[in-house]
Amino acid sequence: MAKEQEVERIAKTLDKMVHKKNTDGAIYLLRELKSMKMSLETLQSTRIGMSVNAVRKQSSEEEVQTLAKSLIKSWKKLLDGAEGKAAEEKRREGSPLRSSTSKDSPGSSDQSKKLPEPPTTPTTPTTPTTPTSPKFTSFPQAPVTTDSVRTKCRELLVAALQTDDDHKTIGADTDNLAAQIEDCIYQEFKSTDQKYKSRLRSRISNLKDQKNPDLRRNVLAGNISADRIANMAAEEMASAELKEMRKALTKDAIREHQLSKVGGTETDMFQCGKCRGKNCTYTQVQTRSADEPMTTFVLCNGCGNRWKFC
Repeated sequence: MAKEQEVERIAKTLDKMVHKKNTDGAIYLLRELKSMKMSLETLQSTRIGMSVNAVRKQSSEEEVQTLAKSLIKSWKKLLDGAEGKAAEEKRREGSPLRSSTSKDSPGSSDQSKKLPEPPTTPTTPTTPTTPTSPKFTSFPQAPVTTDSVRTKCRELLVAALQTDDDHKTIGADTDNLAAQIEDCIYQEFKSTDQKYKSRLRSRISNLKDQKNPDLRRNVLAGNISADRIANMAAEEMASAELKEMRKALTKDAIREHQLSKVGGTETDMFQCGKCRGKNCTYTQVQTRSADEPMTTFVLCNGCGNRWKFC
């Protein structure tokens, strides 16, 4: 139990390093993991493999990448060996006659022994049950790229999608999902120019926003497709709180704009061409020569529409 708690502590520390994009000191934690004798139960309960793999992708140190790959490779062998052993035991359990017949050699003196007669009553065939597995959110496989800029953008998207533990709870393949989002953006611009990078930055910023977890959860769960998140406007991605704030600011701006223009005379002599209201304010300014009539500027106090006439 103590070793499992220690592995879990290391996993949390590595996750924090990835989140802060600072993997300094990761090599010491990886060396500590290498010195431990890892069990299958510890691997499954702590999910240390995901943390080590994330550090491998984040770090630019060759020693960290090499040691992380070595650990993941050894743990994979342990997992594959356990799965193979379980399959072999299941196969043996399904063949009960093998053990009984192996005890009787061909030269046995008791040749008169017979195998038990099969039951005369019909039995209902049992349907083999498939082992249950965790629920994972699957996404179409994204095209592989060798472009360094695109690869880096995919890694940043993965880090944004893994801002908290929602991706573990939902069981989403964040690597493939990030590749899907990046590929949708790349297919639109067909290059990694400034427009491409600007679009990626806005996706990453909104997905990492701690005040807007619903956007990230909907993307991880597949409620918002990779194509849609790649093309959503900033207003659509904003949190409910930010949307309300922007709405209030817009109203205040309109009100201030209207008040700044209200310096004339209120009248109901004019009718607004937009809202058809007659609550207006007008001012007259001499914009041309003195012998020309003044220009009348009219403001609708209802909708803010403005017009002028001479």
